[in-house]
Amino acid sequence: MKFKYVVLGMLYFVQGIPYGLQSGLLPIYFRTLGLSFTKISLAKVLYTPWILKVMWAPLVDQYFTKKTWLMLTMWGLVLACLACSLMTPEANFLPVAAILLLMNVFVSIQDIAADGVAIRLLGQDEVGYGNTVQVVAYKLGSVLAGGGLLTFLHRLGWGSLFVYLAAMYTLAIVVTWNSDLRLRRSYLSQDRCVRDRTFNPWHILQELLQVPDTLWTAGFVLIYKLGEQGSISMFPLFLLERDFSAQKLGFWNGIVAMIFSIVGSSLGGHLISKQSPPLPTLKALLALRACCLVFQILLMVAYKDKEPASEVAAVLSICVQHFIAGLITTLTFSMMMYCTQKAKESVQATHYSFLATLEVLGKLVFSTLSGSLVDWLGFTRAFGVFFSLSFASIVYLLPVRS
Repeated sequence: MKFKYVVLGMLYFVQGIPYGLQSGLLPIYFRTLGLSFTKISLAKVLYTPWILKVMWAPLVDQYFTKKTWLMLTMWGLVLACLACSLMTPEANFLPVAAILLLMNVFVSIQDIAADGVAIRLLGQDEVGYGNTVQVVAYKLGSVLAGGGLLTFLHRLGWGSLFVYLAAMYTLAIVVTWNSDLRLRRSYLSQDRCVRDRTFNPWHILQELLQVPDTLWTAGFVLIYKLGEQGSISMFPLFLLERDFSAQKLGFWNGIVAMIFSIVGSSLGGHLISKQSPPLPTLKALLALRACCLVFQILLMVAYKDKEPASEVAAVLSICVQHFIAGLITTLTFSMMMYCTQKAKESVQATHYSFLATLEVLGKLVFSTLSGSLVDWLGFTRAFGVFFSLSFASIVYLLPVRS
């Protein structure tokens, strides 16, 4: 493996830690402390910086080097972890929430800088493998923080947990510093070029939309996950309602399914590196995903509680669904990077952040509404809506040939 893949993998790995911490570990930990569901639900507000990151992306593009932004944000994460280690959420809930929000600000800025580095480092024939590293490393960091640390939390304790995370970020700082020195000619010299410094939002938006294929790519990333997000989040809850034990769900949906997702992401990078353009493969995968949703709808109708055949079919559908989702995600992120590489270097990080923000927005908005849709229509009808939304992305791609 090339050294730059190792560097990118490390950067995206540490980015995945706060997400796994806040989506996997903290809700369960807060509930064991007796915190109300109202306080736990406020955790969704902590993801706001990921939606707003396009607003400060021009700063990362136009001031300082990408190395400077990476170092500053990781030092900020070290200090935030140390501050959290001195507090307890049961006694200092709002201060802890504020620090976690600040961690998301740091990570979103770090993501912009890391994306800018990846766009400049990766050649056309390396985008597939580079995005595989990005997606897989991020998921591994998320799994480590969400599942791995949760397993040992009762032994480590809240304070020690964040001290270890601070040590991990300190190690990442050392690796980043030395790696930047070795890769200086690849991208750091380009960061020092003279740029037009403008922060007129309308001018920046016009410049982004003038990049070829931006409007089409923006439309696709906004809708391609809509139906998938609803089914991935709601199908495990359907099984929970049908006497599928929480322990089984934790193992199959939390560990095994994530392994399938990582394998799918890895295979997606291999496919896109061997086949160009990626659209034919993406069309086939979207159609296969729609078939998987049809299978889940039929399974809901025929599901019988505590019957081994039903449970095996449910687990199989979850694993296949995550495998296909990993493939589609890597292919989509690769297309986003191909599109961004057509932009001027002075706006590449901003352009990619714009597309990534739309991708997060599409997933986040619908995932918050899917539960209400199930309450209103029931599982089977709600999944019919998920299927319709998933089919919309196929229709969007059909007329496109390149």
